[in-house]
Amino acid sequence: MIEFINVGKTYPNNVKALDNINLKMEKGEFVAIIGMSGAGKSTLIRCINRMHDITEGEIVVDGVKVSSLKGKEIRTFRRRIGMIFQSFHLVTRSSVLKNVLVSFVPELPFWRKVTGIFSKEQKVKALTALDKVGILDKAYVRVDQLSGGQQQRVALARTLAQNPDIILADEPIASLDPVTARQVMDDFTTINRETDMSIIINIHHVEMALEYADRIIGVREGKIVYDGRAAEVTQEVLDYIYKGQTNDSEPMNKGEKRYV
Repeated sequence: MIEFINVGKTYPNNVKALDNINLKMEKGEFVAIIGMSGAGKSTLIRCINRMHDITEGEIVVDGVKVSSLKGKEIRTFRRRIGMIFQSFHLVTRSSVLKNVLVSFVPELPFWRKVTGIFSKEQKVKALTALDKVGILDKAYVRVDQLSGGQQQRVALARTLAQNPDIILADEPIASLDPVTARQVMDDFTTINRETDMSIIINIHHVEMALEYADRIIGVREGKIVYDGRAAEVTQEVLDYIYKGQTNDSEPMNKGEKRYV
């Protein structure tokens, strides 16, 4: 469903964030991307939905060449890809429900955008999304009255309401306490299993990545240095991802634990 083909990304200051990335992610996978700060994890995720433009190669999402999209095509494409950030990007003085309804604004006719009137169907979708993440009872509460974990779940509900094919999450639990972080990761797991939605998460919490994700992609200095099942990740693998040290650096067959 998502394929990176010889992808490179160099920023204007000549920093090479991604270097010859070749990668395939299938529909319904729960993938965690791990590595040191500055390794290129966020850039890799943000290139998928054109938040960042690549400078080399090609990214193909469900047959669509992402780099070739222009104007309205990009906006339409992004509707299929939900994005969740460490900062929640919520309007804190508005209700939870209104924050979720924001996901429908791009598709509203002009008069509804001006008046802020949403259809009954859209309200039902928003309430259903809140129910999926366990905070339906907070629908009419102001966001600034919620805990950090509840606010992250509002952001997740807002993404679910747009019914995407893929959810990209950039450090979604970095600012949460361990208990709340686990609740949010449980939500991701439930969504992944019940909807077959692809979840691609950039995460610093290695133990959470190994527990929740099916597949681990290790990034170091803009390159993929490990790609394999979470269950096969050992301390040796982690040392290789984070320190570049290993006793076994030979690439292995696709589908097996492998160092690159």
